Amino acid sequence: MLEKYRYIAVEGPIGVGKTSLSKRIAAHLQSELLLENAAENPFLPRFYQDPKRHALATQLFFLFQRSAQVQDLQQGDLFQHSTVADFLLDKDVLFARLNLDDDEYRLYQKIYDELQPKAPVPDLVIYLQAKPAVLLERVHGRGIGYEQSISADYLQRLADSYARYFYSYDAAPLFTVNCEHLNFVHSDADFALLMQQIGAMRGQREFFNRAG
Repeated sequence: MLEKYRYIAVEGPIGVGKTSLSKRIAAHLQSELLLENAAENPFLPRFYQDPKRHALATQLFFLFQRSAQVQDLQQGDLFQHSTVADFLLDKDVLFARLNLDDDEYRLYQKIYDELQPKAPVPDLVIYLQAKPAVLLERVHGRGIGYEQSISADYLQRLADSYARYFYSYDAAPLFTVNCEHLNFVHSDADFALLMQQIGAMRGQREFFNRAG
């Protein structure tokens, strides 16, 4: 069903489950797994404690990290091995616009333009949605220390930014999932249902919402 997609990207705001779903899809398809490895960013804990002070350093670290990852992907043989990633390089600008002030953003944009990161276009993007209250509950529930200071307001603004970004996204087929009532990590039935829905996708944009 999903075997026809050589490069799948899973996206969505913090706490929505994109890394967990990416891991499970990769295992299901026996694909390569590409993770953004946020824990490797030494500025991220400082950002959550003092966003204004550490936003630029945090953002630039992610930019260089993700650029290197997608460069490796670009140079690899996507036709020999399928790949599932838990990020899109394109969304890096989304976070930059959300977290940086105007002067910092202009500097970030200059560095981005000089770097000129190029990523392969995914064959499919899976965009996971959930209400900010659900995201906050999940973030607190997974118990990562530096994430405990993430506010409901920040998650609301982040979710809104993602919604605006994907509203006009047309670079690749887009499957949007409201995952508030899906437990695709621990429920084999929920994961199978999601794979069935994605595999049956026919158009360029589809939406799946399982009622609670």
